Parts: sequence; structure tokens; C-alpha cells
Amino acid sequence: MITRPGSLYGVAALLRSRVTDWTVAVPVLAVLVLLVTWGRELPAPVVVVVAALLGGAVLAAVHHAEVVAHRVGEPYGSLVLAVAVTVIEVALIVTLMVSGPEKTQSLARDTVFAAVMITCNGILGLSLLLGALRRRVAVFNPEGTGGALATVITLATLSLVIPTFTTARPGPEFSPAQLVFAAVASLALYGLFVLVQTGRHRDYFLPVDSQGRVIDAEEHAKPPTTRAALVSLGLLLVALVAVVGDAKTVSPTIEAGVAAANLPHAFVGVIIALLVLLPETLAAARAARRDRVQISLNLALGSAMASIGLTIPAIAIASIWLDGPLLLGLGGTQLALLALTAVTAVLTVVPGRANVLQGGVHLVLLAAFVFLAASP
Repeated sequence: MITRPGSLYGVAALLRSRVTDWTVAVPVLAVLVLLVTWGRELPAPVVVVVAALLGGAVLAAVHHAEVVAHRVGEPYGSLVLAVAVTVIEVALIVTLMVSGPEKTQSLARDTVFAAVMITCNGILGLSLLLGALRRRVAVFNPEGTGGALATVITLATLSLVIPTFTTARPGPEFSPAQLVFAAVASLALYGLFVLVQTGRHRDYFLPVDSQGRVIDAEEHAKPPTTRAALVSLGLLLVALVAVVGDAKTVSPTIEAGVAAANLPHAFVGVIIALLVLLPETLAAARAARRDRVQISLNLALGSAMASIGLTIPAIAIASIWLDGPLLLGLGGTQLALLALTAVTAVLTVVPGRANVLQGGVHLVLLAAFVFLAASP
């Protein structure tokens, strides 16, 4: 049979040729196991299997994200992974809030704050450290990175800081009108950033060399075909569904471990956030090791931005059907960590160059966040 280019037969042939590839088999198997185990109490051996498939799905997601990114180019590739992960993460948050509103009044706040701290300190710090270790100084575009950072700080302040100081409600929450404004403002800011990143100022978000010149394309490898990129895009979504779903499946075991260790229940959210953000972390680390630090920073700040810009509107809509208060305002310790992260990130981004010290400072801030989450 002759396979027609661009046809469904061509896609099917491509899938058949790759069916033995672990990057195809693992995400599909992980989703099948997810369907079988969803909502059930699992014995320890099954939890181990699910956890192993979770790790495999993370690695597969990174692979397929890089295939798509290579085809569409930057900054679109970073945007694809950031938005895909965040959309599924938002769906998981809303699902948990609908299923147990009495226990999830602060779930959105805790998840978004954890995502901001992990991306702006963990992913960003790791990327700078790896980039600096490769050639002593990590180089990136301060114009694009600075604009992304300003958007993240604005979104975080509007959504997580302001509710602590409003007087319309007794707790750290918005009134309905304030929540609608925050949702619309978050969506508008995120949409504006995407237009800038992919349109008029796309070159601000492209990798640069040691002299600050834009590297517009990868020259060492031939881009995959459109068909291969579309297949990888579909498999990326499958892998991300498996990552988030399997993370929720093993969460009862994580909760039991957290309780046994006498840690606060909120620490479960930190662990889940770390698992969900693993694909972006690994993708950013690989980009930094290839001396493409700007791509790593696009992933870090883009993920933080998408997490806030999509989560707040989603929970604003979901709150119509939810009972009880929706707590968004941060506490004192969290406010201090967020402020310190913002100031440090600004000082890191402004020069457009960073060494191992800046990377280490951000990683220490992440460690402080995790430690204080475990020992408030």
C-alpha cells in the first residue's frame, strides 16, 4: 500500500513504526493504568507500578515537547509545553475543588503559589546554574525575560497578595466583583504577553550567544516533519494527562507518608506541584545544558504566568458552583518569600547575564520555601 503524504494513512503508518518506542508505549500504558486505578484504594505494589509509569510519562513528555518545539521553533515550543501542563493542572485543581470543597478552600492558592516558587526559583535557578557551569556566565535577553518577570509579579500580586488586604470579606478572599476583576485582568495580561512573545517582539524571547546576538534557529539538526510533530503533540497531551492523573492516583499514599512524618497537610500540594512540573523542569535543564538559557527562562516564567493567568479565571468560573469561601490571600511567611523572590529575580534578570551565584541564590530560596512549607 502506498502511503499518501499528509493523509490519515501516513499518520497511522508513523504510529505503527513507533509503537515499540518507549516514548509512545509508556504514556499510553500510563493512561490505561490510570483508567483502571482511578478512584480506587491501591495496594503498595500497584502504587510502585503507577509511580514508575509516572516517571516514564514525565520523560516522554519532555521528549515530545522537544520534538514539537524543534518543529515550530522558539518561543512557540516553550509556550506549547507551558500551556499544556497548566491547562491539565487547572483541570485537576477544579476537579478536586468540586469533589471536596470543604477541604480545598485554599487549594488554588497553595497550588499557584507553589508553582510560582518552583518555577521562579527552582527552574530558573537550575537553568542559570547549568548555563553558568557550561561557560562560566549564562547569557539571556533581559528585555524579553524582564517583561515576562514583570507580568508574573503583577499577576501574583493581583491574585495572591491583594486578597490579604481587601476589606470586602473577613478572610483573605475576594468579593465576587473583585474575583471577576482579578480573573479578567489575569486573562488579559496573559493574552497580551502571548501576543508580544509570539508576534511583534518574538526576537526578545529567542536564545542569544555570548555577544547577545539572537540565535534564530537550530542549525545542527533537521526539523521533524509536520506529521511527526503532530503525532508528538498528541502524545505530549497523553503524557501530560498521565502525569497529572497518576500524580493524583498516588496522592493518597503521599498523604499517608506526609501524615506519618508529622508534616502539615498543605505539604501534599507542594509534592504534587513538584511532580506536575517535572516535565518543564527537565526540558528547561536540557535547554540550559545546550547553552539555550533563554529557552529555559521562557519555560520557567511562562509556566508561572500560565499557572496564574489560567487558574484564577478557571476557579472564578468554578466558584459559581462551589460552596464555602475561596481563600486566595497569602499568609505572612508566604508574602515574605514572594517579595524576596520578586526582588532577587529582578536583580538577576536586569543585567542579562548571570553566574553560579545567582543560580545558587534562587535554589536556596526554593529550599527555604520547601522547608517552611514542611515546618511553618
